[in-house]
Parts: sequence; structure tokens; C-alpha cells
Amino acid sequence: MGDKTLTCLACGQLNRVPEERLTAGAKCGKCGQGLVTGQAVDVDPAILEKAKKNDDLPLVVDFWAPWCGPCKMMGPEYAKAAGTLAGQARLVKLDTQKHQSTGGRYAIRGIPTMVAFERGKEKKRQSGAMRAGQIVSWVQS
Repeated sequence: MGDKTLTCLACGQLNRVPEERLTAGAKCGKCGQGLVTGQAVDVDPAILEKAKKNDDLPLVVDFWAPWCGPCKMMGPEYAKAAGTLAGQARLVKLDTQKHQSTGGRYAIRGIPTMVAFERGKEKKRQSGAMRAGQIVSWVQS
């Protein structure tokens, strides 16, 4: 078992965490925030860019907007999936209304859209609302 590099989703600091400690309350060395919390965290484009390039755990992004009905329906399901996937993947959310340039940068055609990244590369994407079990299955497949 080796160390995993994780970007703090609060301050952007890169952290090395022993693999066996991923789900044991690992915290950022700079700001003290939890690194693997089992929660879907809202991020800004700069943190997203850094995390998708550097993280050793898969990073799943939910591109959403507060006015979107299907996004509102999927929000609680996405949060449940984040808890189930703690230690296997980190789930984050990016508000495409607040950060409008990101929709074009990531070729988001409709929301909600989930995109899974591994070490800087897009591995897959899925548009449309899903239930927690479907999200977990999609991430693990």
C-alpha cells in the first residue's frame, strides 16, 4: 500500500495520505479540512482543475445549476452516493450558473451531467438525473 495524493477541496493544498488512512479522518496539512469526508463538496473551477490533475482517487463532478429541477432531485441522491463511495472516489459539485465558463470548457450540453476523471483524464460522462445506487454502480463500473 502506498501514499495517495489528494487535493484539499477547501484550500487547494496537495496532501499525501497513506492508503490505509484514507477513511480514517485524514485532514489537510494546511487548513485542517477533511480530505475524504464522504460528502459531495461544492468546488470552484480552480480547485476542480487542480484536483482532477493531481488526485490519485477518481474524481466525479456533478455539473448542476440551482434552477434545474432534475439537478435538485439528484442532489440528495448524489450526497448518498458520496457517502457510499468514501475512500473509493471523491464526489464534487460545480454550479454551472455561478461558474458559467466551465460549461463550455467541459463541453457540458445539458445538466445534470456527471464526469469522472482519473489523473487528469476524463474517463466517462453521464447526463441526466440518477438515483444513489445508479450513481454508485456507474462510478464503480
